[in-house]
Amino acid sequence: MAVEQPVGVPDHPAAAGDATAVAHPNIALIKYWGKRDERLVLPWTDSLSLTLDVFPTTTRVRLAPGAGRDAVTLDGVPLAGEPRRRVVAFLELVRERAGLALPAVVETRNTVPTGAGLASSASGFAALAAAAGAAYGLGLDATGLSRLARRGSGSAARSVFGGFALWHAGQPGHADADLGSYAEPLPVPVRALDPALVVAVVDAGPKAVSSREAMRHTVDTSPLYRPWAASSQADLIEMRHALDRADLDAVGEIAERNALGMHATMLAARPAVRYLSAATLTVLDAVLELRRGGVAAYATMDAGPNVKVLCRGADAQRVAAAVRGAVGTAAVHLAGPGPGARLLGANPDANPGANP
Repeated sequence: MAVEQPVGVPDHPAAAGDATAVAHPNIALIKYWGKRDERLVLPWTDSLSLTLDVFPTTTRVRLAPGAGRDAVTLDGVPLAGEPRRRVVAFLELVRERAGLALPAVVETRNTVPTGAGLASSASGFAALAAAAGAAYGLGLDATGLSRLARRGSGSAARSVFGGFALWHAGQPGHADADLGSYAEPLPVPVRALDPALVVAVVDAGPKAVSSREAMRHTVDTSPLYRPWAASSQADLIEMRHALDRADLDAVGEIAERNALGMHATMLAARPAVRYLSAATLTVLDAVLELRRGGVAAYATMDAGPNVKVLCRGADAQRVAAAVRGAVGTAAVHLAGPGPGARLLGANPDANPGANP
């Protein structure tokens, strides 16, 4: 039976040649939207997230000395086009750091719909970073792994850690901006907060406009982007205070306004980017009705039509029933705080940075 292995620095870093890792998606309560550096994947603002205990991604990376090029599959199907290019570019970064030119076989199994605004890239690149880092012998600690995962997908920097995590944007213009942008776990009183997320998948299909494209377009054309980015930093300060005192209502209020503000920047882009569908708005109305009835329920959405409802664990079933009643076609999943990225191997020690 596979057991968890730490992603920290081994006593004698060396290429394992074959490594498998699992990671979970995270949902940002204070959003990341917009890069100041596309190549290094450096965001304009800090962000704060909750890693979930559902929808894991499992990735195996095996060095293949005799192969002519990398082989990359997702759920048994060879990747092509832009998805393959992103994985191969990430492997090139790992090879450069490792000083090894060997190609690899990458096999990924995803349990979350890909490209639907459900953070599949976060879990995907966090798992790829952990597996590739081990296979090529990078010997990274958790902070280094977070920096590496960020280069594949910004939000993957947060999925390296379990529970609540803060991704530092780093200082613009600083000589070590790359080193200054990483995620770290936050010491949140999870039991007192009792957080749960009800995930309403109103559309599991891929988005017509990718997050990367929408992000770039919003930053370049939306007159609301800069004001939202400034307000998001203020939201982050308030959010950290709310988490420290385990105030779920305050956490939810801040998260909902931050997400709606992010979508407002997209609607104000020229031309507009609209991810919210009629079913999305129906779920938002159901959440508002729950609050009117005395249930602490608050919505957040990433770049897609699907809605995540933050509530207390004790109310999760009631919230899920209300969402199902509002949108009978939605697939509804219940989630709680989940673990960080971890290797599957023979070492029984737990990853010190993986648990919420």
